[in-house]
Amino acid sequence: MILLTGGAGFIGSAVLRHLNDHGRRDIVVVDHLASSSKWRNLVGKSFEDYLDRDELLKYILSDALPFKVRSIVHLGACSSTLESDAGYLLRNNTKYTQHLCEYAIKHGIRFVYASSAATYGEGLAGYADDETKLDALRPLNAYGFSKHLFDVWAHQRNLFKHIVGLKFFNVFGPNEYHKGEMRSVLHKAYAQVRESGTIRLYKSYRKEYPDGGQKRDFIYVKDCADVVMWFLDNPSAHGLFNLGSGQARSWNDLAGALFSALKVQPRIEYIDMPDQLRSQYQYFTEAPMQKLRAAGYAKPFTSIEGAVADYVQAHLSNPWQHY
Repeated sequence: MILLTGGAGFIGSAVLRHLNDHGRRDIVVVDHLASSSKWRNLVGKSFEDYLDRDELLKYILSDALPFKVRSIVHLGACSSTLESDAGYLLRNNTKYTQHLCEYAIKHGIRFVYASSAATYGEGLAGYADDETKLDALRPLNAYGFSKHLFDVWAHQRNLFKHIVGLKFFNVFGPNEYHKGEMRSVLHKAYAQVRESGTIRLYKSYRKEYPDGGQKRDFIYVKDCADVVMWFLDNPSAHGLFNLGSGQARSWNDLAGALFSALKVQPRIEYIDMPDQLRSQYQYFTEAPMQKLRAAGYAKPFTSIEGAVADYVQAHLSNPWQHY
């Protein structure tokens, strides 16, 4: 059995789709649906059972899971970079992951979990996915800190010789509609173009970057799901890995790809960045991907142009957006 946390979420539901496409149905989905619309991400997918995240935690803490698990893919977390309740983030992101990891280690279960590029902060210490350099990282927000703390905890206990951590960079793609303000800029921009023909991007407050010239490492969610699948199929691979495209592209590039996919003339408006965001804004991220390649993952990543075209034409233009 595969235990998939966050299975109704953005990345988790893409992984669930890929598991199904590879003939896997022996999956227990874990999430916290409440009144969210993300239940739609489970429509048309196959799995053995569903558990609420709190129900799972009770089973884990009592060492009494009612089914045998071979692999845990832990993608469930509060992913809001604007969440200010650090205590909540440490309980939900850091401590919860520790409990799952300890259970997996105790029972010899494959453990793959989501870390984040937010752990790198402004990038002053670089973006190397090197466990020995974690102490030099300075996250800019409480979300990144909560993810960083688990990475450090795992390294201090020498657990990366058993487990896999994935530092997701700027992920976009189908099934993110429920994420509110945490949706990708592309998802928001699609609605803007449909409504007004114009995309709004943040102005730059650093002279070395023009407006819209801030750069991020954008990665398509389908590529992320492929990587997770690869780690499940290759249990000898372990460690902490970046998961990006390996190429930084500007917001202007992203906007251009969207206009091209929609076959409309580009129109961009540059707007002021909210004050609360300016102090924690990343102007440049790029994932060195040599470590993942050296581990054996050889499939090329989708270009931003190809990914945006697929997202727009196969999903955003379809009233049923789930993948």
